[in-house]
Amino acid sequence: MGRLERRLLHLNDQIVALELQEHLAFEELNMLRHLDDDAQRDAAGGGPLERADSRDTAADVARFEKVVADLQAKRSKLAEKRDRLTARLR
Repeated sequence: MGRLERRLLHLNDQIVALELQEHLAFEELNMLRHLDDDAQRDAAGGGPLERADSRDTAADVARFEKVVADLQAKRSKLAEKRDRLTARLR
């Protein structure tokens, strides 16, 4: 097996690992969105503690949206690199 093939296998392994991380982060994001929705409703009729909780959950959602977006960007970049290397094999 040549160097190029080894690089492609390594890239594929990295892409699969990122896909798993992305899936897990997306599921976590969905759970946080549900919690945030509940917190927003509680804050609408609640006191300062509910509003503080609402701000915290909104920040968690924003943070995980960034995590998912970053993972998608990394995976996309690796897939493009893999495609370029694959084209060199032909």
